[in-house]
Amino acid sequence: MNELVSSHHKNPEFLHVTRVLLPNMPLILMCGFPSSGKTKRSLELKEYFENEKDKAVTIVSENDFLNKEKNAIFSDSRREKDLRGAMKAEVIRLLNKDDVTIFDAGNYIKGYRYELYCATKHNKTPHCIVHCLAPTEQAWTWNENRLEDEQYTREVFDGLVMRYEEPNSSNRWDSPMFTVLPEDKPQFESIFEAIYLRKPPPPNQSTQTQPLSSTNFLFELDRTTQEVTASIMSAQKIVGGSDIKIPGVPEPINLRRTVTLAELTRARRQFISYTKMHPVEDTAKLSALFVQYLNTTLG
Repeated sequence: MNELVSSHHKNPEFLHVTRVLLPNMPLILMCGFPSSGKTKRSLELKEYFENEKDKAVTIVSENDFLNKEKNAIFSDSRREKDLRGAMKAEVIRLLNKDDVTIFDAGNYIKGYRYELYCATKHNKTPHCIVHCLAPTEQAWTWNENRLEDEQYTREVFDGLVMRYEEPNSSNRWDSPMFTVLPEDKPQFESIFEAIYLRKPPPPNQSTQTQPLSSTNFLFELDRTTQEVTASIMSAQKIVGGSDIKIPGVPEPINLRRTVTLAELTRARRQFISYTKMHPVEDTAKLSALFVQYLNTTLG
């Protein structure tokens, strides 16, 4: 059993945080353009697991959080960020060891999917991605066929498509992935096997909650991330954003572009916040973990 943060309120502007004890859980993560059929596929999967496998299924639906304010929320970066945080907390709160949780949302940010993957590793449970792949204009047509107060505006729709970071099954956090085309049915049996018959990914030090063994852990965390950030900013003046070597870290920085100090500072704060909740026993590994995090979120 593990202690995780959760939200009990669906409005991201009135987020209340509590702590609950959670067992392990299987997770199906939907992914796709707006109006690409994610909700339809979620309901099909729910029916299959309930009728064919006698499993209880809970769908965490983005629509329940939007409250018909989707255009206003997705036009405001702060509200959009709050929305993602509230949904992620709700997913974690509802998961349990036997029942299926389906996260019916766009899940369009690579780093966001990675955070959910880390949560499954932390809880020693499998997950999978169901990618609803539909052509952009077909998705727009389906959007236009909705009730007027449920439609995306063209500006918001195009903005979400532009920001969409397509899942890639070669990434461990996007695997296993099952792609569903508009004319197909989900691969029900394969999805069942992926979350019930496959061994969960083993937890590692970056996802294990451990007691702090050293009183200077936070000092080392702050110092190490500052040093890595300073090394990147200095090296970018010579080699740009690729193949930056950090002393003592085998994995190079490969950002593929020059990043700003503001971007690195924001990523550093996020990494520190996460690592405070999931401290590692060996502080010598903090540099390598921070480099891995930067390659994942900014690369």
